[in-house]
Amino acid sequence: MGTARSTRRGRLAASVLAASALIVTGCAGGGGGGGGSTEPGSDSANEPVTLTVATSQNEETPNYYCGVELLQERLEAADIGFTVELFPASQLGPDADRFPLVQAGDIDIDLQGASALSSTFEPIGVVDAAYAFDDVDHAFQWIDEGSEDLFTSFHEATGVNIVDGWFFGNRTFTTKDVEVRSPDDLAGIPMRFPNSPQFLANAEALGVDNPVSVAVEEVYSALQQGIAVGQENPIVATRSSSYDEVLNTAVLNDHNVGIHWLIVSDKTYEKMSDEQAELLEQTIHEIRPENRTCVEEATEEILDEYREDDAFTVIEKEDIDMDAFISQAEEFFQGYYTGENLEAYQAIRDMAG
Repeated sequence: MGTARSTRRGRLAASVLAASALIVTGCAGGGGGGGGSTEPGSDSANEPVTLTVATSQNEETPNYYCGVELLQERLEAADIGFTVELFPASQLGPDADRFPLVQAGDIDIDLQGASALSSTFEPIGVVDAAYAFDDVDHAFQWIDEGSEDLFTSFHEATGVNIVDGWFFGNRTFTTKDVEVRSPDDLAGIPMRFPNSPQFLANAEALGVDNPVSVAVEEVYSALQQGIAVGQENPIVATRSSSYDEVLNTAVLNDHNVGIHWLIVSDKTYEKMSDEQAELLEQTIHEIRPENRTCVEEATEEILDEYREDDAFTVIEKEDIDMDAFISQAEEFFQGYYTGENLEAYQAIRDMAG
């Protein structure tokens, strides 16, 4: 996709011009004071840089122990000046509160979902549309070959670069005694969805006419009290949040390929040398397939536990009317989106296999 790198090249070109002007001015004035360049992002040296990494996910999720922990280990092991500090479980605030801190460079790397980012730049939300991606391969192909226009527009609007995306897991329904095999089975069911326009649109597209939009901190108690009788999340997140202590039915309809987008602002790039920036981007990209494997293996381990538990029911994909879910969602979004949002959605669907 090259968005972060191309943006950085443009910024460096401007820095070179500015530095050249300063040199000419210094020579004309006869000023002394030698020494190498101290321009942020210059190639002269790798100065010590501390990177703050934030995520809403806790330490029990693969995107932590097979994601940001690997990033920390590898950047620090490279011995080019990096110190990496990790802040999981929304320690630095919820997604919406953290984004301005990313823009300011106070948080250097954040993992965010597209729906959260859409509160700042609406078109990015289409990436989280139900069944926008056929599968993880489709999502990664789009990241590598089809995302540049959307990500460039996002950067121009926010000053933040989307460096890459890591697989979070396929979002599925998990319920208390509600077996879902088609969109019709969701009518009247109080199902918890995140409180964002895109996720609430997903609820409607999937046939949920009674969405419950409690905050993530309140989901467990809402499920305990019956305010909601189900929720949607990747299986690994359902387990790490202990929702499966309350729920007993997993529905493997895979209505959303969950992706955590790794975002880095221009302010953070200015702290780094070219070598440091190159290593950061390369390491994030190299972790992506390892992280995917880790997520998929953890998901299957959890599902196998469910399958072996007589008190738990797993509705397998072959027992679900997937065509009904997919066609209903696509028809909904073709009418729901307009303008730039519709173009972005259609571009994703056009790349489907």
